Parts: sequence; structure tokens; C-alpha cells
Amino acid sequence: MNCTERRSRAAISLFALAALASSALISPASADKSTGEGLVIGWSQRGLSGSDWWKTLIAGGEAEAQKIGATIDVLDANGDTTRQNQDVQTLISKGVDVVIMNANDPIGVAASVKALKQAGIPLVTVNSNLDPQLVGDMFCYVAEDQEATGALAGEIIGRKAIEKFGDSGTWKLGSIGGFPGDVISDLRFNGFMKGLKSVLDQYPNITLDILPMKFGEWKPDKALTPIRDMATANPDLKILFSMSDVMNGGITQGLRQAGVWGDGLLIGSYDGGMVVLKQMMDDPTGPMQAVASNQPWDQAVLAVKMAVAAYNNDTSACPDKTNYVETSVVTPETAAQYYKADETYMRAGD
Repeated sequence: MNCTERRSRAAISLFALAALASSALISPASADKSTGEGLVIGWSQRGLSGSDWWKTLIAGGEAEAQKIGATIDVLDANGDTTRQNQDVQTLISKGVDVVIMNANDPIGVAASVKALKQAGIPLVTVNSNLDPQLVGDMFCYVAEDQEATGALAGEIIGRKAIEKFGDSGTWKLGSIGGFPGDVISDLRFNGFMKGLKSVLDQYPNITLDILPMKFGEWKPDKALTPIRDMATANPDLKILFSMSDVMNGGITQGLRQAGVWGDGLLIGSYDGGMVVLKQMMDDPTGPMQAVASNQPWDQAVLAVKMAVAAYNNDTSACPDKTNYVETSVVTPETAAQYYKADETYMRAGD
């Protein structure tokens, strides 16, 4: 065999190997994407670093995708809306079948929503919703009912406040959310206040002094300084609402540094993290007295199911463009019933 023949055969072999490798990336002909098998889901995540909640969200989505035979391509915007818009363009160029988005900015992702619509790629949002003017262009929003869930914690804190502080007086109330203008923070706070007031409205001699909301960017290190400053300026703080368990490490440290942590304070929190449940079990009379669950794993599982429905254009799966997971509230008295050492956050049925 001459040199020309050897080169020709080598080229054919390389071509065959390349074709074989390419075929491994293509869904088999027998795959039925309508069931999720072979479906390629692009996931545009607002952030991952520093948040076990977001990491659990992604883990839940990947587990559900594997279960049904789908593939998830996760791109992390790291809290940058411009980058998130670029990530969505990347997913479009990759030819994904559906996009799940955890939006960093409800209006800032408008370009992505428009681009997905033009590309004919359905959009499911999870955890953080879009601005109302963009909702018409998405298939479904998956989350917990943030106001109703916040109200669960607020009602419990209201009852415990009456037991602890009596039925009269002026009580200072502080709160810490994610970012200024964050829809999630507003919904959770409004829900907490609704639940709290449902109890306190029965006691006309109680006055709430509601302090301006602080923001911790959903991270413990970012929450420390705002809470320390709030508590230092208000040593008589009586009620604090944390809008995410993720921030609680920094919140606790900030309160301790300000000398406010102790018997004169009640804290309600939000997420249902096992660390918080363990804290209530170990210190049942401490400041942490209620946490409302916000199951990231369950939200992700439901989001993947909605992605399959979106691919099939099955609007009956999400007729009102909203699909909520069921949530609950935990107190020191019930924490042991829900606590699972090998989990990070509460799940459905816990």
C-alpha cells in the first residue's frame, strides 16, 4: 500500500471516529422528547457561589432530568444580569429545546425573554419571577407562594411575641432581604407582615415600629454588616425577619457583635434549611422561633416537569402561568419531626 492509500484510509478512519463521537451527542432515534427522554434543557442560573439553596436547586433539577432521560446545560450568571442575558444567547445558539431561568433581575432579562420568543424556545422561570410585562412570554413560573409562605412565619412569630412581650407596648421590627427592588424580598416581607398583623391586630395596645429594610444579597457575608448596623442603632430590637436562611450565619454574627442576640429577640426566617432546624432543636428557647419552608429541590423538580410540558405546549399543566410547591412552617416544638441530617433543605413530604 502506497503513501497515498495509507493517508486516504487514515482520513476515512478519522472521519468514522468523528461521526461516531458526534452520534453519541445526538438523542437516539427512539428517544421521545415529549416524555422528556432526549430533551435538552438550558438552565440560566442567577448565581451559585455562596448559596447552598441555589446549589440544591440545581441538584434537584439535574436529578429529575436524569430520571426522565433529559439533559440539563447549566450556565451561572454569578449575579450579573448582563452575563445572564449573554448566557441565554449561548443556550439559544446551542439549540436547546427549553430554557429554565432563575432570573437575576425581573425586568433586566427582557432581552433574553424576547430572544427566546423569537427563537421559538419555551421559557420556564423558577424561584424568581419576571416583571409583569414579561410574564405573557413565558410558559410557567415555578416557586412557592411567597406571600403565603411568609405569612406562615409571621403568624407564628406574632403568637410567640404576645407570649414573650405581653399585649401592649411599642415593638421594633427589622427585616433583611436580598436586593433593593427585589420582587422576592417584597413578597416575603409583605407575607410575613400579613401573618404577623393577623395576630397583633387583636391587640390595639401594641404598636409596631417598622425599621427600613436592610439587604444582604442572599449571602451570609453580605448580611453581617447591615444587620450589625441595624442592631447597634436599635438595641431594643424585638422582632427580626430574615428572608433567607442562607444569610443567617452573618445575621447571627452581626447580632452578637451588636450585643442584641438573646432573650429579648424573636427571629422568623424563610427557606427551611436543616441548619436552622438543628439550631432550634439545640436552642429551643433562643431567638430563632419560626422558619417557613421553601423547598429548592421540589421547585427544581417541578420546573423540569414544566419544561417537558412547555416542550409539548401543554398549557393545562400551568393554566395560570404559575405553579406553586406546597410549603409549611417549623418551630422549635416541631423541628425534630422535620429534621433530616443528610438533607440540606426540607423537601415535600418531610
